[in-house]
Amino acid sequence: MAMDTNSSYYQKGLELAEAGRHQDALAFIQEHLRTSPDDAQAMNDAGAILHCLGRSSEAVNHFVKARILCNDSAEITWNLVEAYLATARAEEASQLFNEMEQRGLLNADVLNRTAGIFADQGNKAQAIEMLLWSLQIMPEQEVLNRMIDVIKGKRPKIAFFCGGDGPTFLNDILDFVRNRFEVRIFEGKTEQELYELMKWSDISWFEWCTNLAVIASKMPKVCRNIIRLHRYEAYEPWPQQVDWTNIDMLITVGNSFTRDALLSRVPDLEARTQMVTIPNGVNLEKFTFINRRPGKNIAFLANLRMVKNPGWLLQCMQKLHYIDPGYRLFFGGIFQDMVLEQYVRHMVQTLNLTDVVFFDGWQKDVNSWLADKHYVVSTSIIESQGMGLLEAMACGLKPVIHNFPGAGQIFHSEFLFNIAEEFCTKILSDSYEPQRYRKFVEDNYSLKNQLRSINFIFNQFEMEIDLQRITVPRPDLRLVNTEKNSSPAEFSNLVFENSRL
Repeated sequence: MAMDTNSSYYQKGLELAEAGRHQDALAFIQEHLRTSPDDAQAMNDAGAILHCLGRSSEAVNHFVKARILCNDSAEITWNLVEAYLATARAEEASQLFNEMEQRGLLNADVLNRTAGIFADQGNKAQAIEMLLWSLQIMPEQEVLNRMIDVIKGKRPKIAFFCGGDGPTFLNDILDFVRNRFEVRIFEGKTEQELYELMKWSDISWFEWCTNLAVIASKMPKVCRNIIRLHRYEAYEPWPQQVDWTNIDMLITVGNSFTRDALLSRVPDLEARTQMVTIPNGVNLEKFTFINRRPGKNIAFLANLRMVKNPGWLLQCMQKLHYIDPGYRLFFGGIFQDMVLEQYVRHMVQTLNLTDVVFFDGWQKDVNSWLADKHYVVSTSIIESQGMGLLEAMACGLKPVIHNFPGAGQIFHSEFLFNIAEEFCTKILSDSYEPQRYRKFVEDNYSLKNQLRSINFIFNQFEMEIDLQRITVPRPDLRLVNTEKNSSPAEFSNLVFENSRL
C-alpha cells in the first residue's frame, strides 16, 4: 500500500476540509489520489468529504476501495457502515456487524438505525434480528420490546405439535422462534383441536414423524406444514401413512442411512415434498468446557436400550480391564428394557467388572456428572447423530465411538473403532486434545448453525406467504427516530408510523 499523505495536495485538502470548504477539499484530495491511488487514508478522507457533501453513494465506493487497501482499519469500516446506512443499504451494512462487534465498535444506535431501514423496506425478518441484537447490547431499551411485538404480529404465526416423544430436541428452537414469531404449542386432545390450531397458524411444525403428523397430513390443507423426522421414525410404519402431498417440507436430522431407510419405505418421497437435512445443534452455552488432562473415567451418556448396545461395551470394557484395571465405566442413563437390564447386570458380574462399572441413573445436571470423566463412549448400532457424544465433546471429553452406519459422516475417523481391540487402543492412546473436541462441535454442530438454518426456512415461507397476501393492503410499521443525531440512550424516542412493511 503506497502512501504519500504528506503531499501538498493532500495537506491542502485536509486544511480546506477542516475549514468547512468540502468541495474545494475534495478537488485537492482527488488530485493527490490521481498520482497516489493506493493511499488508503486519502481514499477514506475523500469518502468522508463526499459523505459530508451528501454524495454518500460515491462515498461508499471510496470506502470500499479504502478497505481493500487497508482492511484492518476500524475508522474505514465505521465510515463505510455510515455511508451504507445513509444510502439505505442496510443489508451490506449488516454484513460488517460481526467484524464491528469483534472490534468493539458495534453499538445499539447503529443496530437500531439499521432496523429502521429494514422495516421501511419491508424486511421484517432482518428488522427484528437487528432489534434483538440491539437488546443484547443494551437490554434496558424497553421500547424495542414493544416494537418487536408489533413486528411479530405482522409475521407468520407458527404452531408446534409434539408427539409422545416430547419436546426434548425442540426446547432451544422454541426459545429462538418465540423471540421472532407468534407461537402456540398444541396442548389439545382431539383431532378437531389439532385442526383448529393448524387453521390459526401460517406454519405448522410437527416434531417427530409419528401419529400427529399422520393425522394432520390427511386434513384439508390450511397452512404450510413441516415435519421433522429424527431417526427411529424412518424404521416405523408412520412415514408410509403420511399424505406427503400435504407436507411442504420434511426436515431430517440424521445421516444418509436414516434417509435411505426412509426412502426404502416411501420411494417417491422426494417427488412429493421438499427434503432438507438440518443436524441437531448443541447449545454450547449449556455445556462447560474443561481443558482436562487424560484420566481413566469413561462416560456412557444415554438411556440404556437395545439400540445403544451396552452389552457390546461390556465386552470392550472387559478387554480394557485386563490390560489396565484402573479404568472405570459410568453409565449415565436409565434402563428402558427389563430384559436388557437383567442381561447387562448379569454380564457385569460374569465378567468380574462389578468394581469398575457403575450405573448412575438419569443425569439432570450433565455438566456436573461429566466433570470428572475423560472419555465418552458409544456402542450404538445406529444413531442420527449421537447428541450425548456431542455434548460430552463440548465439555472436552475424548470420543470413542463404535462405527455404526453413518458414523463416518458425523465424526472424524480417528474417533471410530470396529472391534474391542481398537476400543482399547483408542482409550490407551497418548492423543488427548480437549480443545479440539470442543472446536469440532463448535464448527460442525453448534445450536447457532442449526437455528440459522431453521430461521432461513421460516423466512423463506414468510416471503411466499407475503406474496400471496400482496393484494391485501395492510398497515405496517416504520421505525422512525425523532432525533436525527440521537444516541443509543435516546432511542426511546422512536415512534410508529405506517410504511410499506
